[in-house]
Amino acid sequence: MSFTLTLISAPADPAVSADLVAEVQSIIHVDTDFTWLMEGVACDFVIPHHPDYANLRAELFAALGGAPVDVIFQPSKGRKKKLLLADMDSTMIQQECIDELADEVGLKEKVSDITARAMRGEIEFEPALKERVGLLKGLSLDIVDKLFAERITFTPGGKALVHTMKANGAYCALVSGGFTHFTSRVREILGFDEDRANLLIEKEGLLTGEVGMPILGKDAKLARLNALIKEHELAPSETMAVGDGANDLPMIMSAGAGVALHAKPKVAAQAEFVINHGDLTGLLFLQGYKAEDFVLA
Repeated sequence: MSFTLTLISAPADPAVSADLVAEVQSIIHVDTDFTWLMEGVACDFVIPHHPDYANLRAELFAALGGAPVDVIFQPSKGRKKKLLLADMDSTMIQQECIDELADEVGLKEKVSDITARAMRGEIEFEPALKERVGLLKGLSLDIVDKLFAERITFTPGGKALVHTMKANGAYCALVSGGFTHFTSRVREILGFDEDRANLLIEKEGLLTGEVGMPILGKDAKLARLNALIKEHELAPSETMAVGDGANDLPMIMSAGAGVALHAKPKVAAQAEFVINHGDLTGLLFLQGYKAEDFVLA
C-alpha cells in the first residue's frame, strides 16, 4: 500500500516553496511522484511504503521551521469522499452566531466566554446553549437580517469545497449546534444539500429565550453522519467531517476523514487530520483535488 504526504498552505498565503519541496523530498527519500496541487500552495508526495511516521513527522516539522504549512499523511487509495458533514460556526463561517446575537443586547463578552468554554469541552454543550439562549429573551428576530448582512463572513474556500465535492458525486450536509435562522442561509449560499440546526423559539417576532428540543449537539451530529451513511449506502471510509469545537469531535472521530479546522486544542489533539494554516480548500487538497479541478459556482 502506498501513502501520500500532502503539504497544504492557504492560497492567500502561499508557503510551499520549491526549496521546501526539495527538502521534504530529501527527508522522505522520494525523487519522483511529486505533484503540485496548486503551485506554491499545496503538493502531494507519494511514499511507496509506510515509513516510521513518528520520526518522519518530527523531521518534517523541523524542516518547516515554523512556516504556515499543514502536513497530512494518509493511504493513497480512497482519498476522495462521497459525503461531507460540516459544522457552521467558526468552520464554514468565521463567527459564532450566538455571540453576535448577544452583542445586540450588550452581552457579547459574557456569552462569548460561555461559548468558548463549551467549544473547548470544559462545560456541556446543551446546558450552555440553554443558558446563552435564555439571555437573548426579547430580542427581535428582525436583527438576523442585519447581522447576516453586516457581520457574517464566510471562511475562504467554502463554496469551492461544497461545489467541487457535489460535482464529483458527493452529498454535503451542514450540521450545526447553531440556529436554523442562519444555517438555512448558509446552505443556500454555499450550496449544501441540507442543513440541520437548533430552533430559536419566538413569539410575535421576539425570542422567548427558549430553544427547540431536542437540542442538536454532538450526539445528533454523529447520528446524522451514521444516518447519511445508511441512506447513501456508503462505507464510513467514504465520508469526511469537519469542525472546530468539542461538539464536533464524535463525528470527526467517526468519519473516514475527520478534519479539525483551526480547532480548539482538545479537538486538534484527537482528530486524524489537522488544518491550522490552510482554509477550506485544504479539504480539497487533502482529497487530492488540484486547483484546476475546483468548481467555484
